[in-house]
Amino acid sequence: MGAVQVTEKNFESIIAKGVVVLDFWAAWCGPCRAFAPVFEAAAARHPDVVFGKVDTDAERGLAAAFQIRAIPTLAVLRDGVALMVQPGMVSAAALDEIVAKVKAIDMDEVRRKIGGEKPAARAAHG
Repeated sequence: MGAVQVTEKNFESIIAKGVVVLDFWAAWCGPCRAFAPVFEAAAARHPDVVFGKVDTDAERGLAAAFQIRAIPTLAVLRDGVALMVQPGMVSAAALDEIVAKVKAIDMDEVRRKIGGEKPAARAAHG
């Protein structure tokens, strides 16, 4: 499965369960265009993970909620909880490593530490 377009309308349903990797990008951004094939290839390698593209020009609310200051920026969520937001391109190997580490996280422990809140979901509607 390839990357899906993420909008404010479908954001909640996309991040609700499982591992989600978001690529914040814009059509005019050269590094974003260069990173796109790496991101799409990772989506093909990890069919159990949702890879989503967020067009920062069209989805300003989501970009603001994630405090996007540079693009491309990756945001990684699991079960609706934002675990990482990192600006800049990453290699295919680094992207695979990020996915593996996120899958290995004990989400019960994460939820205990944050008091059961879902910061990404709250930020998107804040």
